[in-house]
Amino acid sequence: MDFSFSDSDRQFQQEVRTWLEEAWPQYMRDKKAHSAMGRLSKQDQVEWQGRLAEKGWAAPNWPVEHGGAGFTATQNYIFDLETARVGAPGTVPFGITMVAPVIMKFGTQRQKEKYLPDILASNVWWCQGYSEPGSGSDLASLSCKAEDMGDHYLVNGTKTWTTMAQYADMMFCLVRTSVEDRPQKGISFLLIDMTTPGVSVSPIVTLDVPAEGFQEINSVYFEDVKVPKENLVGEQGDGWTCAKYLLEFERGNAYSPALKHALGNIRTMMVAEGDGAGGTLTDDLDLKARADDLEVQILAMEFTELRILGALAAGQNVGPESSILKTRGTELQQAVAALALDVVGGYGLALDTSAPVEGDNVTPVGPDYANGVAQHYFNVRKVSIYAGSNEIQRNIMAKLVLGL
Repeated sequence: MDFSFSDSDRQFQQEVRTWLEEAWPQYMRDKKAHSAMGRLSKQDQVEWQGRLAEKGWAAPNWPVEHGGAGFTATQNYIFDLETARVGAPGTVPFGITMVAPVIMKFGTQRQKEKYLPDILASNVWWCQGYSEPGSGSDLASLSCKAEDMGDHYLVNGTKTWTTMAQYADMMFCLVRTSVEDRPQKGISFLLIDMTTPGVSVSPIVTLDVPAEGFQEINSVYFEDVKVPKENLVGEQGDGWTCAKYLLEFERGNAYSPALKHALGNIRTMMVAEGDGAGGTLTDDLDLKARADDLEVQILAMEFTELRILGALAAGQNVGPESSILKTRGTELQQAVAALALDVVGGYGLALDTSAPVEGDNVTPVGPDYANGVAQHYFNVRKVSIYAGSNEIQRNIMAKLVLGL
């Protein structure tokens, strides 16, 4: 199999690289570099996504008829590669990457016309209402209830681990509309306006201790929340089909571009950090061996992704390979984060909780490259759990790939 880019792909790569150098503003680069976890504010993220939209690149995986870039699978990979290279953020995934494909496939024409343009323009932000207390990896056991009241549903229950719910205007939500012989039956896919009376959001404080208002995850409570029937996507009781379709987009991401960028940053840190014996950490054979081993593993990951890209270009679906990418990619994320923490040493003990806002004058402890390393290490403990834990992914691979 030929893993090299074609001439047209290389031309596209140069176009992306040139545009990013001009469009990715220095003040956002500085803010991202100096805020804990390298996060931007919602306002900055909206502005950046607006620049992508002006270029026509806000939705690389959307078809052109819905305003998308119409990238090929290889172009999508190149775009991820180049944005990771300069440290530019991707788009917030909940609208563009996750719910939009579901609306395109299962939604009514009215739903497509109502929601897709605002998702593309970042006018409306979304969050995901899947997990509940007691229903995470066993998602089919969810109990958040939507009672059919004729012209609307009445929703009661709780969703948890809801990323960016404090910013969200809308939630795509799995609810139970009936009790059937199998738990996967009777689940429906609703679009819920977060400003509806009865919806409340409560922050969950995580190990990385985010600044107030900048928490990543939340609990969302529904108390007699009225949701119009027109906000049902697909058929009532067929939400499990929508959920499985969406998870392919959540899991089937390319990990190697960001991993290569992160490892490159670690090697830069190793050159800058002294080893206490007159040399640098590049002379530490243990750290060097760990970095070299990770480079080989990331390269293997990249070739796996390129092989899958080739299948996609030939018109094949991702299928269970998305579980392979999710499992291996998240394990490597955690390994890279652990190496970064060891490289910065004592600077990793400082927990910077500054917020990515103008006027925040908190002075970081240590060099800039150490900023956020500890928070990132704590934060990526989650990646092997969300979108279906890696144990669940191994079950999927055993069944669908190995036939066990």
